[in-house]
Amino acid sequence: MATKLYVGNLPWSATQESLKEEFSKAGTVVSTSIITDKMTGKSRGFGFVEIEDADVANAISMFNGKDMGGRALTVNEARPMVPRNEMGPRRSF
Repeated sequence: MATKLYVGNLPWSATQESLKEEFSKAGTVVSTSIITDKMTGKSRGFGFVEIEDADVANAISMFNGKDMGGRALTVNEARPMVPRNEMGPRRSF
């Protein structure tokens, strides 16, 4: 089995390949994805790494707070996505 990790504060130059290469130092990476803006296609500064369960604790301790491209990464287990209609009503000001 594999666990999905949230990786925040990614440098704008990060690619899925560079993320996989970096996290492979901690264990077996199943997949990587960097979230992009739908309009511009540019990185939103965060992504996900799916890594084997046995390597999760090692990856978090190894990379949380680690400098990558001049930015300190935030790494933790990803939380399930909450559907938008459960977030409450939208307010306009």
